[in-house]
Amino acid sequence: MLDKLHQLREERKGDEGFTLIELLVVVVIIGILIAIAIPLYLNYQKGANDKSAMSDIRGAVSVLEQCNSDNGAYPATADVASSGGAIGASCNGQTIKLSGGTAITYANNGTSFKIYGTNSKGSGKYYCYNSATGGSVVTGTAC
Repeated sequence: MLDKLHQLREERKGDEGFTLIELLVVVVIIGILIAIAIPLYLNYQKGANDKSAMSDIRGAVSVLEQCNSDNGAYPATADVASSGGAIGASCNGQTIKLSGGTAITYANNGTSFKIYGTNSKGSGKYYCYNSATGGSVVTGTAC
């Protein structure tokens, strides 16, 4: 029995674990996969922040149109530059809610309004809505 145990130990001599080269190859492969995955994740995150800015502008349009239908005019001012806020004293305390990083600018010319917005965590694109032309939120400041 003891001879059999010695024989089994002798057969396993060359099978003691991973070599340094094998471990380095695995680490290099993992590094390559991480180098591919991180930029993709960051692009998805920027895209989500851009969509957030567009959604915030659409929400602001709804609030401003509600104010117009309640009062017969768009508010003269809107304090919504960075974190959302009141849209004017004539709108019965209605507020515009903004996502983190989104900032919008409101401009009223009496009969219509324009809203420009961007998200500081996004790709840097600006989005615009012009109530005179209607439609949807467009990319760019020329609307």
